[in-house]
Amino acid sequence: MDDTHLNADEIARYARHIVLAEVGGAGQQKLKAARVLVIGAGGLGSPVLSYLAAAGVGVLGVTDDDEVSLSNLQRQILHDTANVGIGKTESAARGLKRLNPHVRVITHPVRLTPDNATDIITAYDMVVDGSDNFETRYLLADTCETLAIPLVTAAVGRFDGSVTVLAPYQVNADGKPCPRYRDLFPEAPPPGLVPSCAEAGVIGALTGVIGTLQAMEVIKLITGAGEPLIGRLLLYDGLAASFQTVRYGRKG
Repeated sequence: MDDTHLNADEIARYARHIVLAEVGGAGQQKLKAARVLVIGAGGLGSPVLSYLAAAGVGVLGVTDDDEVSLSNLQRQILHDTANVGIGKTESAARGLKRLNPHVRVITHPVRLTPDNATDIITAYDMVVDGSDNFETRYLLADTCETLAIPLVTAAVGRFDGSVTVLAPYQVNADGKPCPRYRDLFPEAPPPGLVPSCAEAGVIGALTGVIGTLQAMEVIKLITGAGEPLIGRLLLYDGLAASFQTVRYGRKG
């Protein structure tokens, strides 16, 4: 039997997807066949993983070397009080299996490094960046470009967030190469210039807004619905409740 075949339980579970003309049964089968890696099971990773599992993405990889702490629970809604002290990948896997037993969860309880990035990412056909540091963001962007794998990347801080999709190995409608992460951010800021969430704070619900937008971009890329945020940076100001889209292109 085709591995993407939807059984009766799955048809009932995903009924609200299947009735959408932009998704339908064929799109739901694409979701089931998809393998998506999420870097970080924290503030952004929690809503990304939850909504992708709920959507029926067949295989979800989770990479994180941290443990659940009490201060995480203000925003990292995939975890709960009972899991404080447990590895985040293990905690995430437990929560995702409760949410949707049809989804296979693969845990990578390690920090992504130049030594392991290619080996881990190669097993997936799409990557979501839920990391909290520039070193990982640049590593992900460079590795995904080399492997020709789309990357949905985002960042949050205090009350603001941003989301974009990177596919620099593709060309746009004008036949020009799509932009790289370095076209947005040519180089990382000096250490200490940008305060961490622990230093500057972050409103918990912001990670839900931005992470859910990341999940939406993944679903669009898999099903072919709509226009992904390639060459567009979506900015969200939580205090003003406003969105702004900035277009950017390849610089070299």
